[in-house]
Amino acid sequence: MQSEKLQEFLVEELKDLYSAEKQITKALPKMIKKAQSSDLKKAFENHLRETEEQIERLDTIFEQLDESPRGKKCKGMEGLLEEGQEVMSENAGEPETLDVGMIAAAQKVEHYEMAGYGCARTYAELLGLDEAAELLQKTLDEEKAADAKLTAIAEKVNVEAAEEEAA
Repeated sequence: MQSEKLQEFLVEELKDLYSAEKQITKALPKMIKKAQSSDLKKAFENHLRETEEQIERLDTIFEQLDESPRGKKCKGMEGLLEEGQEVMSENAGEPETLDVGMIAAAQKVEHYEMAGYGCARTYAELLGLDEAAELLQKTLDEEKAADAKLTAIAEKVNVEAAEEEAA
């Protein structure tokens, strides 16, 4: 594959991720407000701070590439966040299931991000953009850790929700 075409793939993936992260920074405060579990609330708060740092890393990469992060809307993230909003609306009056639904929605977001960051990191590695690859790997590691944290919270919250349902 020509490196010029690969560079185009990288820039497009980075723009997609940039748009996704910007959308996430708007969605997370709503999720923080709705979360019932203090662990989940803290996880969302931490991820909001991480997301802001991830945007800064993307800005750094765009500067290195002499490209603009603007010009693309991540429709995949838009759809995932719409689904998350539906979950919050549908379970608004049921606190025992609200967190369960929000965790599932958040994990879908994390998996989308992991796929995007993994691709972008690989493109950067293939292009010899070592610093960009390192920054993307750092974000990929954070996304994996966020997913693992959500899984751990889900294991606790799902049991509590099941017990509430049974009572």
